[in-house]
Amino acid sequence: MLDSHLTAPRFIAAQPWFAGLPAALQERLRAEVFAMQAGKGDVMMDAGSAVQGWHAVLSGLVMLQSPSGKGRSSAFIGVPDGEWFGEGSAMKPEPRRYRVVALRPTTLMCLPLPLFETLRQTSLGFNQYLVLHMNMRLGQAMTIIEAGRTQSPEHRVALYLSRLFWRSTRRLNLTQEELGQLVGLSRQTVNRVLRALEGLGIVSLEFGRVAIVDDTALNAYLAATATN
Repeated sequence: MLDSHLTAPRFIAAQPWFAGLPAALQERLRAEVFAMQAGKGDVMMDAGSAVQGWHAVLSGLVMLQSPSGKGRSSAFIGVPDGEWFGEGSAMKPEPRRYRVVALRPTTLMCLPLPLFETLRQTSLGFNQYLVLHMNMRLGQAMTIIEAGRTQSPEHRVALYLSRLFWRSTRRLNLTQEELGQLVGLSRQTVNRVLRALEGLGIVSLEFGRVAIVDDTALNAYLAATATN
């Protein structure tokens, strides 16, 4: 696992809005961001817990889950390394509404709430970045809602493998059960669709891993299976 004491300051300093900040605020950010680590399957932040700040995945992969009745939960998105999540929670004075689960050994970084609020109030560059990020998440959410209502299982599985949800990696360490949780389909259905995609040369399958080997073919498959 990466050295979190080095990774968190380096990650924050590499953000596109960082260079435009006053030197004193840059130093605060380097000093006050912190990392948290967990093993595969660990709950890193639970629903109902206090929100500490805005989070980024430094290494690994997390799944966001909404707890529901009778001990069940509904997964709605996976977040790979290099991406932020939890901005909505950071902007609302209420407990976290969803659970954050590590799908493999994971290191998260937290930008503490006081600093998050300072950036929102003082940095145009930060706010522009935040708006673009939230627009991306809104696009994902709208796509999820539409696909769940109108699209076939084949289209939904393919959609969750696309760059709309995985911009920084094309090798997904996801079991078929975990992918089924994200898509809202059974493991058996996901297996059937993945085998078909493998037969078309779009993905390759290993135990606990799906690699997208032809994005152009994946996009063509999505267009062919879309219901207008």
